Amino acid sequence: MERKIKDYIVIGLKGMAMGAADVVPGVSGGTIAFISGIYEELLSSISNVNLGLFKTLKNEGLKKAWKQLNGNFLLSLFVGIFISILSLAKAIKYLLENEPILLWSFFFGLVLASIIYIAKQITKWSVGSIIVLIFGAFLAYYITTLNPLVSEGASSLYILIAGAVAICAMILPGISGSFILVLLGAYKPVLEALDNKDIKTILVFMAGAIVGLLTFSKVLKWLFANYKNFTLAALTGFIIGSLNKIWPWKETLTWRLNSHGIKVPFNQQSVSPFSFEGNSELTFAIVLALVGFALILLMERLAVKKQ
Repeated sequence: MERKIKDYIVIGLKGMAMGAADVVPGVSGGTIAFISGIYEELLSSISNVNLGLFKTLKNEGLKKAWKQLNGNFLLSLFVGIFISILSLAKAIKYLLENEPILLWSFFFGLVLASIIYIAKQITKWSVGSIIVLIFGAFLAYYITTLNPLVSEGASSLYILIAGAVAICAMILPGISGSFILVLLGAYKPVLEALDNKDIKTILVFMAGAIVGLLTFSKVLKWLFANYKNFTLAALTGFIIGSLNKIWPWKETLTWRLNSHGIKVPFNQQSVSPFSFEGNSELTFAIVLALVGFALILLMERLAVKKQ
């Protein structure tokens, strides 16, 4: 497939959307990749990093190996992701601290619409696919109820392992890599490293992410090739279960002191906006949820029109 420069700019913008989603604990960049129509190409391209690629590089040169890798696609996508993560880390951090209800409302609408979109890709429903969907939903919901670990001074080895585990979630629609980092106690150190341009920590995290990405992408590619409907059902379930994490209205059950001695929420549970203590910002929340929902419908319509 021959692509023009404008096509790679669009891919870069999709990467920026993925990066923005991955910064938020509870939203998956994999969901954005799926609804923007690049998910399976992403898995396939990452899976091309193997011994065969290095043989091609040695025997036929860099140009042939780059084409085999689908390098232009990956470069455009990951440049977009990293630009987004580096540029939006401060903004997302500010919104999470100052406007959490409005931020979560937008993503709730976006993720809710993506459930419909992904479920529509299942060509044949069966008892097995329904069971897989229910299991995926319960598993994702259970993950959202786990108490996060606290780690103010994570070691390089821990950051490496956290990167490998989190990247697996980042490419799974419905499972947030950022939330996995929160559970592991590595979210704050990684976000601060991005914020402070701590190159060492960023490189260690990226090294772990690369190892996890190369390994897990091959598993997902195999599942899509052999059990596509079951895989889509599981992903739909994951996203349904993850809605608990991004529900805008939360009640804080326990608190903790961070490294600056500031009291911050530790364990929270979802509550109705009508029983929420404080300003529920219900009207603005509904509007932003509808905007997020409409955005996915628009992306789907554009994708269908392009096809």
